Amino acid sequence: MPKTVRGTITVEGYEVPVSNPGKLLWPEAGITKRDYLKKLAELSPYLLTYCRNRLLTTIRYPGGVDGPFFYQKNAPEPLPDFVKTATHENIRYIVLDNLPALLWLGNLASIEFHPSLHYVHDSLPCEWMIDLDPTLEEDPRIMEAAAHVGDILGSLGLQSVPKTSGATGVQIIVPIEYGVTFDELRTLGHFIARFVTERFPSLFTIERLKKDRGDKIYFDYLQHYSGKTLAAPYTPRAKPAASVSTPLTWEEVRQNPHPSEFNLNNIAQRLQQKGDLLQAVPPQSVDLILKHLNRVK
Repeated sequence: MPKTVRGTITVEGYEVPVSNPGKLLWPEAGITKRDYLKKLAELSPYLLTYCRNRLLTTIRYPGGVDGPFFYQKNAPEPLPDFVKTATHENIRYIVLDNLPALLWLGNLASIEFHPSLHYVHDSLPCEWMIDLDPTLEEDPRIMEAAAHVGDILGSLGLQSVPKTSGATGVQIIVPIEYGVTFDELRTLGHFIARFVTERFPSLFTIERLKKDRGDKIYFDYLQHYSGKTLAAPYTPRAKPAASVSTPLTWEEVRQNPHPSEFNLNNIAQRLQQKGDLLQAVPPQSVDLILKHLNRVK
């Protein structure tokens, strides 16, 4: 049996344990744990923005992305002093708000970061996300579908930012002014979902059962709700190319990129060039749209 290699790194005044830095986490991409920790540090100013003050669920792959995995909601013991937690519905979640905690999780082979859609001790959404999920293992129409939804949101006067899920889907994020409820956003999501399925019936479906969707792309307006999660912007994903959930411009969407084009090996360079595209869109009001929908009910 190989000898376990252990050490520590000093980050912001804290000692963060590191074990087996040479372990391959993404064999096809050639990314070791040592590489991963370096790349997490580069991503941290962006990834932490969308995990801070939220309840974190992670997916851990102790043997690398080709091996078994498990979801972690309850914080493992023992916890270092720099890892903060919050209890919600009898689960003690990690609240990921600093670099030492991020690297500590990285050392535990936490590959994916899925924060709550609301802040700690709050019940209102932080933003609005529409999830487009292909029924097929891969669907070359996913960016076309995203572009249609972006056009419809634009026609409603809403600015939005598409992002790759890092897997096969696309999420569309609408920064919103605080105060809207999850139920109100579901009402709005259902309205848009019905519109796109009627306008593009061969492309979209709102059928929840995968076996009944055929080859259509699922417009999921239900996943954005209290108690649910979606992949954080800039989270790595457990895919062979080490893809990263990456915000895009609408121009890029129309060029039909593949999600694997945005990965741990090139995300730092992209962020240096483009910055965080989500920060370019201010929070917006959806009150007028909701009032109109309530009038036509």
